[in-house]
Amino acid sequence: MPINVRKPSVTNEDVTQEELGGAKTHTTVSGVAHHAFETDVSALLELRHFMNFLPPSNLKSAPIRKCEDPLHRLVPGLDTVVPLESTAAYDMKDVILGIVDEQDFFEIMPNYAKNIVIGFARMNGQTVGLVANQPKVAAGCLDINASVKGARFVRFCDAFNIPIITLVDVPGFLPGTNQEYGGIIRHGAKLLYAFAEATVPKVTVITRKAYGGAYDVMSSKHLRGDVNYAWPTAEVAVMGAKGAVKIIFRGDDNQAEAEYVEKFANPFPAATRGFVDDIIEPSTTRYRICQDLEMLANKRLNNPWKKHANIPL
Repeated sequence: MPINVRKPSVTNEDVTQEELGGAKTHTTVSGVAHHAFETDVSALLELRHFMNFLPPSNLKSAPIRKCEDPLHRLVPGLDTVVPLESTAAYDMKDVILGIVDEQDFFEIMPNYAKNIVIGFARMNGQTVGLVANQPKVAAGCLDINASVKGARFVRFCDAFNIPIITLVDVPGFLPGTNQEYGGIIRHGAKLLYAFAEATVPKVTVITRKAYGGAYDVMSSKHLRGDVNYAWPTAEVAVMGAKGAVKIIFRGDDNQAEAEYVEKFANPFPAATRGFVDDIIEPSTTRYRICQDLEMLANKRLNNPWKKHANIPL
């Protein structure tokens, strides 16, 4: 037996020290660690970068620094970032880098639960936290790991008075027995609870799909979102056209599918019902968010008093 392989007496499994509890394991599989670095120097430099986004304490507001990136800057590339094919993937990080100051985005847990992206950036000089579905991985579906990852980050931002920007392209929760047996309903509720209880400014942008319960969870208007936008490519519905038609008509019905697409494959029904505040051109997203953050700078919201909250652990 190789010297670096251990056989724990209880489980009787062959495992190396790295596989059991190394940096790669904890940053990609378990989610215990948020980052891993090659050297101490790079770790300290990244830690300094991270700390620059945070206030000195939870009693202070999110830090603001002088911004050289114009707040009214348009981002023409966002007008074409979403593919015409609704099932085609794109990189949500392209959207994030397009709207934040100087393309400076500090991602948290980049190698764990990659179907959701979280991290810190600045908008017009003010620190913000970003939560975004990632269509490149598992089509952006929410699963157990992504829900817990997002919920903890939302709670962190709320604890330190950091506004939250949410970018939504989510077709639903990931189906399957592994997810159901693992408690996806309970773990998914953590993200819902975190957004609902957060009292910091919350701005949400739906870029494409916003389906079912996963739409509701991603800082929707129903969870006290302050400003909710939709791009013209947004689809707010219970599910996609194919799935809906199979359930409603118990089979294929091309005409019904076309009617469903015409009715729900656009953001107007949601806007009519007040679930979306405005339908905006993608290129104006940065400017609109910066304006909203300025408007919400003095937001004060207190949750009902209780001994302590009861998040679904």
